[in-house]
Amino acid sequence: MYKSIIIAVALFNKGATSRSLIEKANKLIDPEGSITLVHVLDEVPAYLATVVAREQLLEHRKALREQMESLAAAAKAKTVDVEIRGGRASDEIIACAADCNADLIMVASHKPDMSDYFIGSTASRVVRHSPISVLVSR
Repeated sequence: MYKSIIIAVALFNKGATSRSLIEKANKLIDPEGSITLVHVLDEVPAYLATVVAREQLLEHRKALREQMESLAAAAKAKTVDVEIRGGRASDEIIACAADCNADLIMVASHKPDMSDYFIGSTASRVVRHSPISVLVSR
């Protein structure tokens, strides 16, 4: 049983992939443990930041938080937290795990295509650089 699990949340496909990860985490978490759902937003490039209204970005973040809190309701841990971070996804997922003193990172993956061989997927970067165990789900 794990005391602290980080679940990397991607909100495409209406959260189905993330719900699947949460169900798996519910089976792996210690009854006194914690689950943290983390979603990482790409940083808005400077040339776009001047075009996109700050209110739009705040509204987008608010909608994301609501979706994540809805997902969090399915997690069965003593403590369930939601984090939205900005930056490179793999780096922020690993940083979140360090901040939460996690002992497991859970991340979904897809079948690799040609672009993954050149730039790498988030899941593969997390696996390569994480100092703790990583469960990759397909």
